[in-house]
Amino acid sequence: QVQLVESGGGLAQAGGSLRLSCAASGIFSMIYSMGWYRQAPGKQRELVAAATSGGSTNYADSVKGRFTISRDNGKNTVYLQMNSLKPEDTAVYYCNAQVNILNFWGQGTQVTVSS
Repeated sequence: QVQLVESGGGLAQAGGSLRLSCAASGIFSMIYSMGWYRQAPGKQRELVAAATSGGSTNYADSVKGRFTISRDNGKNTVYLQMNSLKPEDTAVYYCNAQVNILNFWGQGTQVTVSS
């Protein structure tokens, strides 16, 4: 089992910045991928960004150039630096970790961007 604890998020103005953190704990051999998804009201959950243990990253087109994902494998922690925030970035952000074939999720943290 993997437990994911998220921190960060909150309220920001358009053009501002926020930083999310997610720390994994539990008993596991290796976390292949850690990343962030988001879900806005009335919409499906979507990938925001993910990083593999080998250093590969993947971003949604809508956040490329604005968001940066980074990962500290030693601490089993993933970060999401969000710059140039837009009102459409408003959503609940969920941390995700992939261990073998299993997916684990954090409880979610609200990000609200005001115009």
